[in-house]
Amino acid sequence: MRVLVLSAYHADSHRSWLDGLMRHMPDVEWTVLTLPPRYFSWRVRGNSLSWAMLNRDTLAADYDLILATSMTDLSALRGLVPEICRWPTLVYFHENQFSYPASEQQRDWLEPQMLNIYTALAADKVIFNSDYNRQTLLDGSDQLLAKLPDFVPREQVRSQLAQAVVLPVGIEPLAEPRQVRVSGDRLNVLWNHRWEYDKGPSRLLALVMECDKQGLAIDFYFAGQQFRQRPPEFDAIKQCVENSACLVLKQFGFVADGNHYQDLQRSCDVVLSTAIHDFQGLAVLQAVAAGCVPLVPDRLCYPEWFAEDYRYLSSEDDGADAIVLEARGAVQKLGQLLSRKTRGELPLVDVSALTWPVLIPAYRQLLQNMLIT
Repeated sequence: MRVLVLSAYHADSHRSWLDGLMRHMPDVEWTVLTLPPRYFSWRVRGNSLSWAMLNRDTLAADYDLILATSMTDLSALRGLVPEICRWPTLVYFHENQFSYPASEQQRDWLEPQMLNIYTALAADKVIFNSDYNRQTLLDGSDQLLAKLPDFVPREQVRSQLAQAVVLPVGIEPLAEPRQVRVSGDRLNVLWNHRWEYDKGPSRLLALVMECDKQGLAIDFYFAGQQFRQRPPEFDAIKQCVENSACLVLKQFGFVADGNHYQDLQRSCDVVLSTAIHDFQGLAVLQAVAAGCVPLVPDRLCYPEWFAEDYRYLSSEDDGADAIVLEARGAVQKLGQLLSRKTRGELPLVDVSALTWPVLIPAYRQLLQNMLIT
């Protein structure tokens, strides 16, 4: 099988997905075109132009199937390079442009949203990494189309988009068995997300302050990707932990070495999320696979993966009072997990259903079905 992959905004999650597919389906002949994850507005609007003018020979070669990410402007690319209309096309949605939280830096989001719709409609089959992702695109696109003045095929669009399927990005199974957590009087808590506003730094700060207020014995590990500018809350988080009589700062910053990061995950008891935007939560899932107990908000994609015991009551309200109440709910759960650790009763949570070896047969079947149709 010859597959052309088009990844128009090749961010870390997209790279992880593609690397996993290629590693676990070595019998497929992969041809890959990617564009770097920068200059968002130009990238999502210009990827079809870039590829059509700079990579036409690659696009016009012979394949059995096209597998594109949702950032690809597939409808425009098919117009510019009509040769690719010969092959069936799958589009994979790692995210959609309808459920991003508002920020002061937020761009005009209408055009990226319309591009999501056009690319989904131009594909023969659409895949989402979570039902939350699928549902927010269905609802968001319907709400957007409802605002338009006339000649809007609202029902037809929703009907076609509703045929999409859910197939998560896989996580790698551990090479070694997970360690059973031993008893202890301190809880090791890992927060391993991008240091950006959509991962809830203000909520994380409120949570850390509440831990200090309640005197919980917690060792914090703050990892995750960082950028040139980071939200100011992280400086306040660092200061709060360092000034605390009960909290200890064990890690503060990105861990570049993969082996070191794996060891860090295996040594922690709990992986924590405060996100206000997550379509699958790969960082959490990978840490759970390494042996961490998840503690996640009761929103976004997380109810699909984890039972109520591992979710804390949450609110989409960004008001100060709502954030404090959410922090108290999360800290109450942390206190319960600390008590369980002192008794040697921390659980191991099974996410084996989301590993690549389990998911690959479904991916393979999807590709095969496209060839048949």
